[in-house]
Amino acid sequence: MNTLITQLQQLYPKLGFEESNLFYYSASKNIIYHSILNHEEDDWALLHEVGHSISNHETYNSDYSLLKMEVEAWEVAKTIAQKLKIKIDDNHIQDCLDSYRDWIYKRSLCPICKTSSFQDNLNNNYLCINCNTRWKTNKSKLCRLYRKKIESRTIN
Repeated sequence: MNTLITQLQQLYPKLGFEESNLFYYSASKNIIYHSILNHEEDDWALLHEVGHSISNHETYNSDYSLLKMEVEAWEVAKTIAQKLKIKIDDNHIQDCLDSYRDWIYKRSLCPICKTSSFQDNLNNNYLCINCNTRWKTNKSKLCRLYRKKIESRTIN
């Protein structure tokens, strides 16, 4: 068994670890799923997922709250890494966060006029500040982005 997983099991005995194709945390099962740890980037990803667990991340309500959770998980991962004498490359963290920022930006583009817009707090749909188009998007970051127009109003 990987030394890092052994160390993490000692630090967090209630947290489970299972091999998988992807790195992710299941809050309902309190298990970190991880691929084979062959590279230091894999160790960092594992620490990041432990960061989600320690932060009690279960679900998110908006794109902004997802990004906030990702930042928090990386901050916790850095703290755990210090305890274990591991250095996580800050550029790697920013690259990971950039992937979320890029995803959020694409979701925020109006399907009609391509203006970057905002997600409303009531139903998490988007509203274009330029043409008043409303749309919703699919949640998955792992598949193609879909934007479905809900309603469009023109300003007179």
